[in-house]
Amino acid sequence: MSAPAPSSLAIVDAEPLPRQDEVLTDAALAFVAELHRRFTPRRDELLARRGERRAEIARTSTLDFLPETEAVRVDDTWKVAPAPAALDDRRVEITGPTDRKMTVNALNSGARVWLADFEDASAPTWENVVTGQLNLIDAYTRNIDFTDPRSGKSYALKPAEELATVVTRPRGWHLDERHLQLDGTPVPGALVDFGLYFFHNAQRLIDLGKGPYFYLPKTESHLEARLWNDIFVFAQDYVGIPQGTVRATVLIETITAAYEMEEILYELRDHASGLNAGRWDYLFSIVKNFRDGGSKFVLPDRNLVTMTAPFMRAYTELLVRTCHKRGAHAIGGMAAFIPSRRDAEVNKVAFEKVKADKDREAGDGFDGSWVAHPDLVPIAMASFDAVLGAKPNQKDRLREDVSVAAGDLIAIDTLDAKPSYDGLRNAVAVGIRYIEAWLRGMGAVAIFNLMEDAATAEISRSQIWQWINADVVFENGEHATSDLARKVAAEELAAIRAEIGDEAFESGKWQQAHDLLLTVSLDQDYADFLTLPAYEQLR
Repeated sequence: MSAPAPSSLAIVDAEPLPRQDEVLTDAALAFVAELHRRFTPRRDELLARRGERRAEIARTSTLDFLPETEAVRVDDTWKVAPAPAALDDRRVEITGPTDRKMTVNALNSGARVWLADFEDASAPTWENVVTGQLNLIDAYTRNIDFTDPRSGKSYALKPAEELATVVTRPRGWHLDERHLQLDGTPVPGALVDFGLYFFHNAQRLIDLGKGPYFYLPKTESHLEARLWNDIFVFAQDYVGIPQGTVRATVLIETITAAYEMEEILYELRDHASGLNAGRWDYLFSIVKNFRDGGSKFVLPDRNLVTMTAPFMRAYTELLVRTCHKRGAHAIGGMAAFIPSRRDAEVNKVAFEKVKADKDREAGDGFDGSWVAHPDLVPIAMASFDAVLGAKPNQKDRLREDVSVAAGDLIAIDTLDAKPSYDGLRNAVAVGIRYIEAWLRGMGAVAIFNLMEDAATAEISRSQIWQWINADVVFENGEHATSDLARKVAAEELAAIRAEIGDEAFESGKWQQAHDLLLTVSLDQDYADFLTLPAYEQLR
């Protein structure tokens, strides 16, 4: 008797979208289904392992480099695969969601790379998931001319040689895609985003002289990197392209991954192209993992934790040294400022800060860095041009002067700054504003002249939670309590209503955002990710 045909993916609880059949083809869905069958069980095991490791940190309040992988770290003979030509010069990268306007503007921005984001800069509505894939297909086939319905302004792609190279970021391992299910089980969002993009574009990108390149978010261990590597090996064989065509840059944006940088590169060595230093998620991960660790792990206001803080310097300098030792690119952090069309003084101060930040990164040995707005591309470019000149990168700068001990990465108490009452107000204000937009399907949101994404909301609610549970006393003598957080949130909600008017307030999701922020900020049972309960409310 022949074996029964494998089940096929079902599209669940989703209204049909224009042109969705171009993305959700039978062949593409069969590929995603096969990824799900083969790799979701391992994903589930690794998520359980995260919980076990978090429990160990709660017990010990410390972390160390892994003794069982010491041989990988001391072996100086291995390197990652050489960078393909399209990824050799990454001196400025622009980030943003895959909506149609952003796709054109990012590709045209003058940046060397566009991080096309299905993760923190994109609220994972079914429409965003599917149309984002369509927009990338249309970009590669040059069918993406766009006219803004509000301004009437038209957008068209520049010549191919002037366009940024695309590096796509799928969702993190923790998020499922409820609209695609196999036998009633949701497929991990990471496999949906990766699978659809890879299946439709891998060969097309090779034909364009590039390849399927990825950013891997929220990685917590080298075993999670090993899972991605196995997925890449399978996927390349499945569609019949050479092994090693895929390239992956891993975001070191969790505190546990910071202790496994070399091991992460080793697991992906045939497919690795670099590591990136991601600030807000990194701080969020510190709070999440060391939330039981007492006062020495209490972070001050997020804007006071700059990249010059000793524990952040340890993290970034170790990243540069690790990458260059292994022949990989080291990519710096985000310049999130959004230029103001009305306030030249705001721009002047912000541009000076961006320049100082990018000068520091280029001087420290980074090979490139991120910006959130096209107007920042020339500023970051000038910083890296001054150091690199005509060279594509500075991987030859080995930073052997850097020596980081395990304790340096978690020496939070080396900071002089303290939590402030204004910091609490800002966390509440930004949290409500961001979550409200996210619930309406927007993942990248300009708030107070900064481009914020889901990592912003995570650090905001984490700081509220941490300050309350650590019984922080602010400079005005007030204690951080649940009642104080509720009072500040109520005042912020009233201020928003007064600012935008009753009609706009009622048509938005402001009360819902307020309630969700308080739930994840005040609940004793700390939610691993804000986006998990938020996704249940996303329609």
